Amino acid sequence: MSRVTAGEPVAMASLLFTVSTAEGGKAAWFEDLVVHPDYRQQGTGQKMLAYVISQAKAEGVLRITLLTDMQNERAQALYRRAGFVGSPMRPMRLKLGKGK
Repeated sequence: MSRVTAGEPVAMASLLFTVSTAEGGKAAWFEDLVVHPDYRQQGTGQKMLAYVISQAKAEGVLRITLLTDMQNERAQALYRRAGFVGSPMRPMRLKLGKGK
């Protein structure tokens, strides 16, 4: 999903669908929410997040998981206001390609 103003993208979000054995159904990874710096603090991120959540609900998703940088307190506050909570799961990664 993206938001365009004057023909130029100002924000984008991506939701990746998967199946959760723990939830017993559809789940999603909220991979990105990026807002151009000139359009921050104007409700764009909040609107994008609300849209992503509504689309996930429409798809029958039972849980959305996301990662955010530890120091990005503004993003964490946005997600908390939308109902996201901390998880006891520990993120881990293995880089396989470019940019290792």
